[in-house]
Amino acid sequence: MPQDTGRQFDTVSRRNFLLGTGAAGAVALAGCTQEVDDGNGDGGDDSGGGGGGDDSGGGGGSTDSDQLSGQVIIKGSSTVFPVSDTFAELFMEEHPQVNVTVDSTGSGGGFQNHFCPGESDINGASRPIKESEVEQCSSNGVEPVEFEVASDALTMAVNNDADWVDCVTPAELSQIWRDGGADMWSDVRDDWPDQEFRLFGPSSASGTYDWFSENIIGPDLRHTADHQPTEEDETIVRGIRDNAAGMGYFGYAYYASNPEQVKALEIDGGQGCTPPGLDTAKDGSYPMARPLFIYASESSLQREEVYEFMRFYLENAETDTVSEIGYVPSSAEQRDQNLAKLEEVAGR
Repeated sequence: MPQDTGRQFDTVSRRNFLLGTGAAGAVALAGCTQEVDDGNGDGGDDSGGGGGGDDSGGGGGSTDSDQLSGQVIIKGSSTVFPVSDTFAELFMEEHPQVNVTVDSTGSGGGFQNHFCPGESDINGASRPIKESEVEQCSSNGVEPVEFEVASDALTMAVNNDADWVDCVTPAELSQIWRDGGADMWSDVRDDWPDQEFRLFGPSSASGTYDWFSENIIGPDLRHTADHQPTEEDETIVRGIRDNAAGMGYFGYAYYASNPEQVKALEIDGGQGCTPPGLDTAKDGSYPMARPLFIYASESSLQREEVYEFMRFYLENAETDTVSEIGYVPSSAEQRDQNLAKLEEVAGR
């Protein structure tokens, strides 16, 4: 199973992105400012400042951490959202004069509408940044710096009453989720019921949508439009729960926080049926394991509050907090590489 673990670009304007790619969390805590996008990628709150492309933007931090102040704006992936939101909450407990806002806009929606225009400091992404997005950022003077912060076991789930299925293959998932593919369960296997699929999934602004399309549906095929798209993963969970013929996919954290609501399918990528989970994502045996990222604007990292938040984020990405949310934490080696990169880019 191909793993979309990073992409290499070769233009000078991408030097810090290349730096990033050596190339290469159950609870979204309440309290942070947050807004969920409507799936059109135009995102949430634009309350201020950002600072992606402008060194002078947003905040006025202090070198004295006790007096640290300012604003950090995070947009992007709904998959990464629980991690960013948790770390934002914990950081603000230590630094009450720093306001960290986290909005779920989808990876692509965040890059296109907020990060690359220079209106946010950090973008969560459940797939690597695209070349077209790097070019958009560069055209606005924004240099994205990549940090791989966790791994996910992207989870395909069905209704709890769907006793006819426990394990599927990537080829079967492609048949179900591609444009022009199966309409009925029985179109895929004869012993499955004559019921139309009710599909629930992320919108096209989502990195999860992009990853699934590229790696499971197939790069030469199109994702079906005949599904209910949303950037609210809990809506996907409810849609599957309330429809006997329902099926949908999301980051493992959203299954980990709803294990009684839906049934997670095992995936047979040729080595037998493998359940989604932190162990199978970590050892690579789960066919839909994938890396998770955050991207910071180089210019934003020159601001003290953004730098300190990023350092806090990267240090804590290696802790059990991430596994408690539902993802595989960074290794110690990955943490150290991320911190060294941060120091270099921030000029420390």
